[in-house]
Amino acid sequence: MFDDYKKKDGILDENVILGLSLKTLIAIGITVAAAVSSYMTLQADIQVAMDEPKPPVSRTEYELQTKMMDKAILETKQDISEIKKSIEKMEDRLFNQRR
Repeated sequence: MFDDYKKKDGILDENVILGLSLKTLIAIGITVAAAVSSYMTLQADIQVAMDEPKPPVSRTEYELQTKMMDKAILETKQDISEIKKSIEKMEDRLFNQRR
């Protein structure tokens, strides 16, 4: 393609016209602008993520949830103990009725 424009030493001459159309220049400009815009947006998003790391649960909220769960477990243990006692009473009554 550029064989006609080459100098004797194999380098293109500075007077060579490559024949870029206006359409091609606009396409190149839009592509470069889109790439730069995407890069800048990505950098801004990264900066925001670095500046404001928000934990999903705060320390206080975690402690309160842990206390509530511990309390619920203890209440469930008590309920199970009461249910076991009730079952034992029912079994004793049932066993005594059969005699």
